Amino acid sequence: MYNLRPFQRRRLHTLRDPILSLAGACSGVVRAVAVIAAGWLCTQSGSAQELVGSVADGQAKSAVCAACHGVDGNSITAEWPSLAGQHAAYTVRQLRAYQTGERDDVLMTNFAVELSEQDMLDLAAYYEAQAIIPGGADPELVSLGESIYRSGIVERGVVACIACHGPSGRGNPLAAYPMLQGQHATYTANTLRAYSAGTRRSDATSNQMMRTITALLLEDELLAVSSYVQGLR
Repeated sequence: MYNLRPFQRRRLHTLRDPILSLAGACSGVVRAVAVIAAGWLCTQSGSAQELVGSVADGQAKSAVCAACHGVDGNSITAEWPSLAGQHAAYTVRQLRAYQTGERDDVLMTNFAVELSEQDMLDLAAYYEAQAIIPGGADPELVSLGESIYRSGIVERGVVACIACHGPSGRGNPLAAYPMLQGQHATYTANTLRAYSAGTRRSDATSNQMMRTITALLLEDELLAVSSYVQGLR
């Protein structure tokens, strides 16, 4: 479990205490089950407290990331993604994907394999707390990019990006859909090409949605929607 909020941890304790009372009042199998249940709740509560990302610790740990992703998560090179404002859970999932080989990149894999679970949580918390600095869209591509982002391409079965990533590109953390707002057009285009070619496979939990959609896009459409994303605010 990635993170339990304080009220959730309090609820675990609230559930644990009656179970312990039940254990004291019963005997045999019922008592054993009650004790095991209470122990599990204690473990979950303790683990939740340990597995919380720290913004301050993440900032200190991000020094090695700054060369590519910027001090505040806004990268200055269009080929490398900006991480500022990205949902923490999504960032952690991508780092795990590099560790397992689900995503493959020479630089990122070498960095990711050295990270502990706490390191990933801290880095993700730090970047989520930073503000994205949006760019601008190419005026010549705005019309086509906006049309695809907001309406899709019905005749070819291309689903509108807005359905998952929202009107301003903020994404949906509960559904694990990432924030796209302000992302470099070059990086977004390269990512879409990787999905289309099947070389990026970290959308498995989304039923290969991105690979299916991008395979239907023409190059000029891909470039237009990537540019539009860069200008989202």
